[in-house]
Order: sequence, then structure tokens, then C-alpha cells
Amino acid sequence: MQNKNEFLWPIRVYYEDTDCGGVVYHANYIRFLEQARTEWLRSLNIIQSQLADDFNLVFAITKINIDFISPAKLDDYLNVSVAVQQLKKASIICVQEINNKGVCCCRATVKVACIDTICFRPTAIPAEIYECFKSCKIN
Repeated sequence: MQNKNEFLWPIRVYYEDTDCGGVVYHANYIRFLEQARTEWLRSLNIIQSQLADDFNLVFAITKINIDFISPAKLDDYLNVSVAVQQLKKASIICVQEINNKGVCCCRATVKVACIDTICFRPTAIPAEIYECFKSCKIN
């Protein structure tokens, strides 16, 4: 059952995503997670290129923990979820899952820091974006 604060993004598995056995190559799960987080931000009207251009800010992964549970295969239609687990002044922790017809293929916890592109140091998430993230936080 989907949480109301959980974002879902559909992804089809293409030949290029698989290894010689037709199973999704492990590194591609990270790509799928990234794509879902990017689309989640877009759904909140947070455009990463504008954030970089206008405010010299980017979101960078500082930690990722992944459990590979069940394989996804060529032509599978996956749903990738994003939910905010923890929100701090300069970082956010998202929990994500990749599911195939209700079966969990992969589960990840991703820590994302807000980084100033001039000094490449963590910086506070802008208040407006922080409030968006706060409204997405799961209980």
C-alpha cells in the first residue's frame, strides 16, 4: 500500500539495463533510484539545473545503502518509490524501493546533502525547498 507522501516513478527495463543473462545489472538499480529522485524533485517544481544556476546549489549523494532482494529482468515494468525519512538543515534521507508487480527487487536508504557549488561544502537547504521536503516526510 502506497503512503500518501510516497512518490512513485515507473521504469521499463530495457536490454541496455541488463547483463548477459537478461537480469538488471546491479549498478543500474542506482540509476533507477536517481531517476526517480530527479522526477520526484520535478514533481515538487524543484529543477536541479535552475537550483545550480540561480543559487549555486546542488544535491549530492553522501551515503547509499542498498539491499538487493529479487532480480528484475528484461521488459519488466518497475515502480520506483521515493519517501523522505529524515530531514535536517543541510541534508535529507530518502527511503526508496524498486518493485516489480508488488515484489520488492531492491530497497535503499539514500542520504543527500545540499552543497554550495562555489566552496563545495554542505549548506542549508533553502527554506522554500525545506518546506516542500517537510510536507513529504513520512511519519
